[in-house]
Amino acid sequence: MREITVPLLVETPPTSNTTDLLVRNAEKASDPALFSRRVGEAWVPMHASEAMAEVIALAKGFVAAGVQPGDRVALMSRNRLEWSLLDFAIWFAGGVVVPVYESSAPTQLAWNLSDSGAVGLVVETHEHKGTWERAAHNEDLSGVHSVWCLDDGAMDHLREGGRDVSDEEIEHRRQLANLDDLATIIYTSGTTGRPKGCELTHGNFVELADNAAAAIPEAVHEGAKTVMFLPLAHVFARFIAVMAVGAGVNIAHTSDIKQLLEDLKTFQPSFLLVVPRVFEKVYNSAQQKAEAGGKGKIFDRAAKVAIEWSRADERGKVPLALKLQHKLFDKLVYGKLREAMGGQVEYAVSGGGPLGERLGHFFHGIGLLVLEGYGLTETTAPITVNTVQKIKIGSVGKPLPGTSVRISDDGEVLGKGICVMKGYWKQPEKTREAFDDDGWFRTGDLGDLDEDGYLRITGRIKELIVTAGGKNVSPVILEDQVRAHPLVSQCIAVGENRPFIAALVTLDEEGLPAWLDAHGLDSGLTVEQAMERDEIRQAIQEAIDSANEAVSRAEQIREFRILSEDFSEADGTLTPSLKLRRRHVLSNNEDLINEIYGGALQS
Repeated sequence: MREITVPLLVETPPTSNTTDLLVRNAEKASDPALFSRRVGEAWVPMHASEAMAEVIALAKGFVAAGVQPGDRVALMSRNRLEWSLLDFAIWFAGGVVVPVYESSAPTQLAWNLSDSGAVGLVVETHEHKGTWERAAHNEDLSGVHSVWCLDDGAMDHLREGGRDVSDEEIEHRRQLANLDDLATIIYTSGTTGRPKGCELTHGNFVELADNAAAAIPEAVHEGAKTVMFLPLAHVFARFIAVMAVGAGVNIAHTSDIKQLLEDLKTFQPSFLLVVPRVFEKVYNSAQQKAEAGGKGKIFDRAAKVAIEWSRADERGKVPLALKLQHKLFDKLVYGKLREAMGGQVEYAVSGGGPLGERLGHFFHGIGLLVLEGYGLTETTAPITVNTVQKIKIGSVGKPLPGTSVRISDDGEVLGKGICVMKGYWKQPEKTREAFDDDGWFRTGDLGDLDEDGYLRITGRIKELIVTAGGKNVSPVILEDQVRAHPLVSQCIAVGENRPFIAALVTLDEEGLPAWLDAHGLDSGLTVEQAMERDEIRQAIQEAIDSANEAVSRAEQIREFRILSEDFSEADGTLTPSLKLRRRHVLSNNEDLINEIYGGALQS
């Protein structure tokens, strides 16, 4: 199959915009809880009517501060209730939201503000305020006439400042935008080059939110609960947050990942939004904990049974012996894992990268149905997703209602429909390059559509490794398999124009002590000390040998090197959404790569 289109499930009036998602819930007799805030040990709900009253008060503050319809206002903060309220408040005031990663450097903040032409900025902390001051010192950001800091009482200042603005003015402002109007400019996290501003419209959010919720009603519905811990500055979390408001889902915000397990335990979400790296951490942590407690073999057997059960369930027939083993391990292992996630989680929406069949089957096998999807910033996050009614683990699902997917002659995944952006902000040439002659958006990813219209991503055009022998190698399969090992944090395959494939591997610093202890080694060894031990190198070699079984001989990893430091956002090798910046990794480790191959590439 080369192309599939899925018709709309929900028709949206052309005069609609994102504010209607909040208004319609506030006007319901049920007045659903849309947010919850932690107060001590308890979670206190904020119902739709209360949320809208707060949003209107904040919108009045923006209007009083001089924000005009169409003006851009930037938002730089960790996840917290105020983020979501301010997001809608800017829309109620007629503005356009420019999210900024809270970890952004002054130069990155300056680019987002200057390129978007923002007139206002909301920051969370005094540290963020310092980032703004350094950005303004280095560049002319005089167009930013208002800066608010949450730690300095920004919410109170906005409420107080807008007291004289009428309800009628806000109602007028919020109805100005329609589906075709700009709602937000989200800057790509920039795996290559300078970030581009993706122009996403109110229609991108409203139409996609309603149709996505209609496609997975079992997970996303009024009364469902989720903990938002992925950064709201990223399109994936941002879209799910907007969809949740429209569907009447109760959202709790977590800004500190170290607090996540406690928040899951107390809030008890019904579905989660995750990226594959989170699943890898959960799996590896559980495996390490089992090994540290002398139950490593039990966990390994339980994991194998979970995967076998899931595969059999997908085929429609689970043998009796496997059912009995699965039931036993549900009591011994799976139930405890579900309990660690709050005990009520049934579904997880996964995106932001390939999950891989191994983890997909494992989590399905323990009782958590993973709805893996696919999309980009340019497609307002999801363009495809697996649904509860029919899931194909290893695929990223079928197109959402109102969207189309096509596979080009050279294997590139193309997209069209309600999710696709308007274009790149102030970059008409880049916009033209992003679409083919028929108006299909070029994703840059390689994929296949099966006979049922399910999409499988097989690689990224820019990430294909072409060896000296002319072999095209997609590194994703290899890297996913190696990362499955509890010792491994990251793995990146190399070998462009080289005679064979090699790999750079980083160790999981958090899981290292437990692994060392379980294998009779000194748990106090540092990463630098551990990477020199033969036992560590042998374990990594075994992980690579296992990964090599999934590919042809020409694609196999022949050599590897363990790095003394993990990849991170701080050194530029990871984006804020935890994607590898391959160009940066290769540049940072050029000498080591040359050493693997006995010298630099000859030009």
